Amino acid sequence: MDLLLEYLPFLMFIAAFAALLRGYPVAFTLAGVALAFALIGWSLGAFDAIHMRAFPQRIYGGMMEMDRQILVAVPLFVFMGVMLEKSRLAEELLGAMGDLFGSLRGGLGISVVVVGALLAASTGIVGATVVTMGLLSLPTMLKRGYSPALASGSIAASGTLGQIIPPSIVLVLLGDQMSNAYATAQRAQGVFSPDIVSVGDLFAGALIPGLLLVGAYVLYQVGVAIFRPADAPAAPKPEGGADWGRILKALLPPLALIVAVLGSILAGLATPTEAAAVGAAGAIFLAGFRNAGGNGNPRGGQIVAALGALALIGLVGLSLIIDLRLGREGGGGAAINLAFALCALAAAGAAVSLIRLKRSGVLDEVMTSTARISAMVFVILIGAALFALVFRELGGDEVVRHALEAVPGGKWGALAIVMLVMFVLGFFLDFIEITFVVVPIVAPILLMMGVDPVWLGVLMALNLQTSFLTPPFGFALFYLRGVAPPQVTTGAIYRGAAPFVAIQLLMILVVALMPWLATWLPGALYG
Repeated sequence: MDLLLEYLPFLMFIAAFAALLRGYPVAFTLAGVALAFALIGWSLGAFDAIHMRAFPQRIYGGMMEMDRQILVAVPLFVFMGVMLEKSRLAEELLGAMGDLFGSLRGGLGISVVVVGALLAASTGIVGATVVTMGLLSLPTMLKRGYSPALASGSIAASGTLGQIIPPSIVLVLLGDQMSNAYATAQRAQGVFSPDIVSVGDLFAGALIPGLLLVGAYVLYQVGVAIFRPADAPAAPKPEGGADWGRILKALLPPLALIVAVLGSILAGLATPTEAAAVGAAGAIFLAGFRNAGGNGNPRGGQIVAALGALALIGLVGLSLIIDLRLGREGGGGAAINLAFALCALAAAGAAVSLIRLKRSGVLDEVMTSTARISAMVFVILIGAALFALVFRELGGDEVVRHALEAVPGGKWGALAIVMLVMFVLGFFLDFIEITFVVVPIVAPILLMMGVDPVWLGVLMALNLQTSFLTPPFGFALFYLRGVAPPQVTTGAIYRGAAPFVAIQLLMILVVALMPWLATWLPGALYG
C-alpha cells in the first residue's frame, strides 16, 4: 500500500500523458485524470475531499486577486493579433520587405525573418502568422528557386518569434505562473512579504534574447546564401529601385502600435493589461482604416478612423503630462475639456471602424476567433489548476523536489534536467499544457535553490518556443503543412525546421551562460 501511494503521483502524470497522446482534449484530460486520481487517493486515505469542495472558490478567488488580473490581457492581446491579421498587415509588410531585401542573395529569407519579428511584436499569433506568410511568401520563394526546406523552415521558425518577442501570450501566461511560483518559493523560505515578478519584468527580460534570436536567424540566412547559394538565390531588382513610400506605409503603422504597447509597458506608464487595451483599440483603428467596409463612403470612413487613432494617441500623451483625474484640487479645466473632446473623437473613430469591419464580416470572424482562443486558454487553466492541486496533495511536489535536489551539480544540474524535460515534452504537448502543468511544479523548487525568476522565465519561454517546431506535434509545422503546395513534402518541412531548432537551443545555452542578457534590462528599467 505504501509503495502504491509513493508512486501515485508518477502514475497520475503517466496517465495524463497517455491520454493526451490518444488525442483527448487537453483541458478535459487534465481535469478528468485529476478527478480520477483524487478519488483513488481519497479511497486510500491520501487525499482530503475538502480540497475539491473548496476548488471553485479557489479558482474564483485567485482570478479576483490583483496580481492575477493580468490574465485579462490574454483576450485583449488575442483580439489585437487576430484583428491585425485580418487587416492584411502581413501582406503589406512582406511586399515592402521583398522590395527592400529581395534583390540580395538570401534576401527573401531575410525578409521573412524581419516580417516575422515585426508581426511577433504586433500580433503574436503563431498560427495566423505562419499561415499568412506560408500563403504569401512560400510560393514566391519556391518560384525564385529557394530550397523547399529552407523556405518552409524560415517561414515556420519566423512565425514562432511571437512566442518570445513581447508582447506575447506565452510571456503573459508564463509571467502569471512565475509570479505565483516566486511567491510560493518565498513563503516556503519564511518570507511573508514576498517580492513580486511581473509580466512587465518578463517582457523586458525577453526583449534582448528575442532580438538576438532574430539576429541569429538572419545570420543563418546569410550563411546559407554564402555557402549554399543555389538554395537562396537573389530575386530580380524591382524596376526603379525600392519604393520607399510603400515601405514606410507598411512599416509605420505596426511600428507605432509596437511603440505604444510595448513602450508603455517597458517605460512603466501602463500595466500589460492597460497596454493590451490600447493595442486592441489601435488594431481596431488600423483595421478599420484599411477595410473598405462595403458600400458607403470609404474615404470618409478612413478619415474618421485616422482621426480617432490620432485622438487616442493625443489622449495617451495628454495623460502623461497632465493629471486628468476629475475632482482634484487645482484648475486644469481646459485640459479636462480637451480630454473629453479627444475621448469623443476616439469613440467616433472606433464606432466608424467597427461598423466598417462589421459590414465586411471581419468583426464577426475576429470576435469568434478571440472567444474560441480565450476560452481554450482559460478552460485549460482550470483543468491544469485541478491537476496541480491533486498532484500536490498526493505528494507529487515533494517527490519532484527530492529528485531535483538529488541531481548532481546543484541548481545547475536541476535546471538542466528541467529544461531537458520541457524540451522533450514539447515534442508531444502544447506550450499551454507545459506552462500550466509543469511550471507550477518545478519553478518553486528551482527558485528556492536560488535561480533568478526573470532569468528562469526567459529560459523557459525560449524552450517553449521550440515546441512549435519539433515534430511530430509542432504546431507551426502543422499550420505550414496545411497551406504548403504539394511539391513541399512533410520531410522537407521537418528538415527545414531542424536548423532553427538548433539555433534556439544554442540561444538557450547562451542565455543560460550569460544571465545578464535576461536580467540587465529589467534591472535598468525597474531597479
